[in-house]
Amino acid sequence: MSTLTRRNFIGKTAVALGSIAALQKVAGADRSKSDPGPANQPLDGQNPDSIWPPPTDSKSLVQNFKYPFSFANKRTYEGGWSREVTIRELPVSKEMAGVNMRLTAGGVRELHWHTSGEWAIMLYGTARITAIDADGKSFVADVKKGDLWFFPSGIPHSIQGLNPDGCEFMLVFDDGEFSESETVLLSNAMAHLPLPVLAKNFTIGEQAFVNVPRQELFIFQTDVPGEVDADQKSAAGALGKSPKDFGFPTMEMSPWQWSPFIRAECGSCTGTRTRTSGSTISLERDE
Repeated sequence: MSTLTRRNFIGKTAVALGSIAALQKVAGADRSKSDPGPANQPLDGQNPDSIWPPPTDSKSLVQNFKYPFSFANKRTYEGGWSREVTIRELPVSKEMAGVNMRLTAGGVRELHWHTSGEWAIMLYGTARITAIDADGKSFVADVKKGDLWFFPSGIPHSIQGLNPDGCEFMLVFDDGEFSESETVLLSNAMAHLPLPVLAKNFTIGEQAFVNVPRQELFIFQTDVPGEVDADQKSAAGALGKSPKDFGFPTMEMSPWQWSPFIRAECGSCTGTRTRTSGSTISLERDE
């Protein structure tokens, strides 16, 4: 056993103090904000708080609250494309799913229906939307950039791009599990029905259905339609035009003024408020 002497006590104390000083220096030093390995600088630049969290960060793992459409796979067709972000890509989004779709001039998202409500905003161009209400009456209207539409659950509807360059729009569904690839398509439904059933339903001969596609179309290219008035008249048929308006010309609505009391609280505020009939989604635009 070594004997504790004044000399070795002083030596060991000096080493200990040196170690403590070194630890204090490291604890107070910068956390080496460098990343010498491979990096995706554009993405890092878009997510500064992820690449270098602020001092208040708890160091705990959190859910991802965003997912760019640029990461989503596109389903491409002659006539347009579609991509979606659902609970599959963004687990935190349990009650909403989104679809981004592009249609060329004449491109058609074929008539289909689904259990989720569909809210949409036009991002670019012009389109013609068609729907059939619960009473079998038709709705046809043209929409442009900034306009909205809402199709409640179960309402059959289709969308077609117009001149000069079709359209692009964003769809929002009130169910995170929704997928655009699992909707009920007219082409798919008719392909699985016997010709006698189709003939009886439409009161025409079976020969008219010989060339019905045997697989789904989803998006397809055709000619650009004529004037909307002619389409409305043709679609109305014997039942007539639907009294429901599924489209909303947002940018044409007159702004409303806040009450003097609210104005005193928020300053100068004006805006446009739209709520679709029976919808779980509303829009407010502040100016």
